[in-house]
Amino acid sequence: MLAVGFALIILMGTLILMLPISARSGGWTSFLNALFTATSATCVTGLVVVDTYQHWNLFGQLVILCLIQIGGLGFITLGAYLSVLLKKKIGLKERTAIHESISTIEIAGVVRMVKRIVQGTFLFELIGAVLLSIRFVPRFGWARGIYFGIFHSISAFCNAGFDLMGIQEAYSSLTAYEGDVLVNLTIMGLILVSGIGFLVWDDFYRNNFHYKKYLLHTKIMLWASVILVFGSATLFFLFENNGLLAGMSAKEKVLGALFSAISPRTAGFNTTDLAGMSDASKLLTMILMFIGGGSGSTAGGIKVTTAVVMVLTAIATIGRTQGVNVFGRRLEEDVVRRASAIVMYNGVLILAVSMVMMALQPLSFTDVFMETFSAMGTVGLSTGITRQLVPLSRVLLILMMYFGRLGSLTFALVFAQRRIVPPVQQPVEKIVVG
Repeated sequence: MLAVGFALIILMGTLILMLPISARSGGWTSFLNALFTATSATCVTGLVVVDTYQHWNLFGQLVILCLIQIGGLGFITLGAYLSVLLKKKIGLKERTAIHESISTIEIAGVVRMVKRIVQGTFLFELIGAVLLSIRFVPRFGWARGIYFGIFHSISAFCNAGFDLMGIQEAYSSLTAYEGDVLVNLTIMGLILVSGIGFLVWDDFYRNNFHYKKYLLHTKIMLWASVILVFGSATLFFLFENNGLLAGMSAKEKVLGALFSAISPRTAGFNTTDLAGMSDASKLLTMILMFIGGGSGSTAGGIKVTTAVVMVLTAIATIGRTQGVNVFGRRLEEDVVRRASAIVMYNGVLILAVSMVMMALQPLSFTDVFMETFSAMGTVGLSTGITRQLVPLSRVLLILMMYFGRLGSLTFALVFAQRRIVPPVQQPVEKIVVG
């Protein structure tokens, strides 16, 4: 249902974006460019082959914004919320679909959770739009400033990375606001709040600040997020202090380092020139894009909990402990197997597509990997090679964005639920690994 549903939404978005009423020039947009844009918006990625402001008119931008909102929350979540508003009965089949869509631990209470998710989303997006409008209105006027505030708030909350700053310079993202505290903190706040995951939201709502009552999932997400944000920000500061951040004030350096640490998981905005990053910073960005945000959030990647499970498994193996333990709890073996499958699935696909792209065109090794990690993690960060890619490479990125959006929600769940238990198990024989 998820796979077909997202495919149909992408197709509808493609057909609308191809029409002359969507383009600023009043002409037709090629099928591949429209498909790439619709996929990037629906899969909340942010990679673009044409500048969002300069190519698309107001109607086309609103189509993209709708695709971002649907892709961020999920069409099943929005459909369930609409059913609640219309007071329609939601059966067990629908509740199961919702449970899989938003990655909850159990089916009980999913309808109430959907209401909180949608209402919370609109509330945070409204707050973000108001804060951003404070900065955009003086610069662009009332109507355009408010519209820009709404657009960038939704794009940031849904971790999409689409921007309208082509009004100043094409493909510039938020580089004009690298030292703006209000814009930086608002965008970073929206990314963090949405990327932490809806299950964590629900845990906060039910237990407030009673840490001991939090789910194990919530505790892992909180601690891992703190480590990832401040740890990677410190590394970015060290790597780029004499590079991209050279010549900036202390405030701008801190904002730049924090933004570089938060945006790759998985928003796609940038306030500094990614092409000018050192190789160490690019590698760190790839790692963050690969990890992504929280399960059941608007973010992509393999998810933070998946990465934590893999690290804990390695520690348990080295320490020869019984099972994988964290915060006084032992993880299910099925979770470890699922995490391994997700990492392998994402990693193999990134390597395969990267090799094909480099075989098709003489592109930089790091630039290609930045592009493929960005597509698979539904991030949207790029060093600028997206527009130079041949059609086959663009098609491969489209497929990666699609699989990346579905990966943690559908691919892993398929493995988790379609278990085939043979009547007779095969005999065990040892092999040597490592």
